[in-house]
Amino acid sequence: MESSDVPAAPAAPTLKPGRGRRPADDVRRAALAAAAELLLADGMPGVTFAKVAARAGVSKMTLYKWWPSPGSLAFEAYFSVFERTLAFPDTGDIRRDLTEQLHAFVDLVERHGPVLAGIVGAAQSDPGLAAALSEQYVRKRRGLAVERLARARELGQIRAGVDLETVVDQLWGACYHRLLLPAGLPLDREFTDRLLANLLTGIAPDGT
Repeated sequence: MESSDVPAAPAAPTLKPGRGRRPADDVRRAALAAAAELLLADGMPGVTFAKVAARAGVSKMTLYKWWPSPGSLAFEAYFSVFERTLAFPDTGDIRRDLTEQLHAFVDLVERHGPVLAGIVGAAQSDPGLAAALSEQYVRKRRGLAVERLARARELGQIRAGVDLETVVDQLWGACYHRLLLPAGLPLDREFTDRLLANLLTGIAPDGT
């Protein structure tokens, strides 16, 4: 995936006022699209219930009912836009699949790194956001990565006995380290390719 293929936030469909109760799914989609627009334009400070309600044409009370904080709304909006971008492939070739997934991640960071860093930073003081980030993103994505690595181990592409959770930390942990603790070092495809080359030299079966 080229970085230009990273999707932008969908245009927020403003709901027109009218008689009767509007479908909850339509209201939710409008709120998430509005939050995504605000998040990608202005970062975490730009996402407030008042701003989202005004842009989406929904009530603030509805937002308070569905999300415990503006941060949790911002995170769900972020994830709804980029979930498919960060899908984990399974072609049967673990090197190829890890390369593709890591490339997709750093392409996303190239365009929206400050947004992602802002979400992680805000989670340190927002319990609702922290819970959403952990349950909906971190645990799920770790699980997908471990499952993919486990299938590769079953196929003999990774040495038996390798701690797969640690492999996840070595790859994505290194990326998040450069994102959140910048030291002037690039977070790009070349970096992830070097990560993989170093890692796979150590975990590939003997003689390969």
